[in-house]
Amino acid sequence: MNIPVVNLSDFVSGDPQLKQHFVNQLGKAYEEVGFVAVKNHGIPDSLIAELYSDVERFFSLPLSTKEKYKKPELAGQRGYTSFGTEHAKGYDDAPDLKEFFQFGQVVEGDNPIKDQYPDNVTVDEIPAFTPTMLAAYKAFEKSGISLLQAIALFLDLDEHYFDGYVQNGNSILRAIYYPPITQEPKSAIRAEQHEDINLITLLVGASADGLQILSMQGDWVPVTSRPEQIVVNVGDMLQRLTNDRLKSTTHRVVNPPKEKWGTARYSIPFFLHPLSDMSLACLDSCITNAHPKAYTDYTAGEYLDERLREIGLKK
Repeated sequence: MNIPVVNLSDFVSGDPQLKQHFVNQLGKAYEEVGFVAVKNHGIPDSLIAELYSDVERFFSLPLSTKEKYKKPELAGQRGYTSFGTEHAKGYDDAPDLKEFFQFGQVVEGDNPIKDQYPDNVTVDEIPAFTPTMLAAYKAFEKSGISLLQAIALFLDLDEHYFDGYVQNGNSILRAIYYPPITQEPKSAIRAEQHEDINLITLLVGASADGLQILSMQGDWVPVTSRPEQIVVNVGDMLQRLTNDRLKSTTHRVVNPPKEKWGTARYSIPFFLHPLSDMSLACLDSCITNAHPKAYTDYTAGEYLDERLREIGLKK
């Protein structure tokens, strides 16, 4: 399945017609598919290459070294999380076949919100790791804000509705490693079906195939995008906010064919989260007689806390 492709340079071009065309394309894709591929996304190819290089170096370190960077008291929100720790909601007995490293918000200046976020974890063995993660984080954040501005316009909100919520928000850059398969797996799934927690997810490439989405017709279809594109999907927070007008897309990662079991898979999604005190109460404009309010009122922080417990990262 070739998912719809949109050109972010149209939105930031300054041309009102191109901008509106982008908004219409993006909104239609999210209503009908839930995923888009974005070209001219503003994240330099050289930075993406550095990011993957440093991530591969980290995961090639001995397990004893990687485990120095575990921070269980932070529920996996910073540093290293070991293989088999996380599971999809409802799949407590089927842990995902992955390990990951998470990098979070860096607040500049003396903004008091800095106290809400734990420090990022510095990997001593790879001096370039933290600077590269920070540069990638900021690049993803900038592109994500532009995409949310387009979504706001599609929802007939002020273009900058989301800006104040996501600037200095609780976004996460996650580097994921799926090790080679060395014996007959119990399941054909590397990461069970799930929906993302956040507003939107930006995914830059992957070192191997395996991502599938559940179509509106109920079929699992592979997601393919070109190397110069990033894939962006709707998360649960945006689904709640829009009262299901924009639906969080169910997706999973499947094992490769047997001849490729010896191949590792790397994937680096950016989970764009708002500030914890943002209300996820359904927008009035998305509540109608045909679509009554479907969700109780939550803040983003309350919802994140609930979901972290459901997926096994928080006790």
